[in-house]
Amino acid sequence: MSRLPPRYAPLIYGVVQVAITTAVATAIAIYPSMGLSPSALMHWAEAWLASWLVLLPVVVVISPLVQRLVLALTADETGTGP
Repeated sequence: MSRLPPRYAPLIYGVVQVAITTAVATAIAIYPSMGLSPSALMHWAEAWLASWLVLLPVVVVISPLVQRLVLALTADETGTGP
C-alpha cells in the first residue's frame, strides 16, 4: 500500500476525526427517538452522511485557526509563549 506524503496529514486527520465524531453524535441524537430499530440504521446513515459532508469543510478550514489559537494560549516546554 502506498502512503501519502506528510503534507496531507492534517487533511486526513480531519476526515477521520469528523467521520468518527459525526458517527457518534448522530447515533446519540437518533437513539432516544428510534432505539435500535431497523429503520434507525437508515436514518442514522443519512444523518451521519449529511453531518459529515457539512462538517468536513468546516473542520478543514477552521482547524488551522484553532491550532494557532491554542498555540497562542499555551506556553512551550520552557514556559514561555510561542
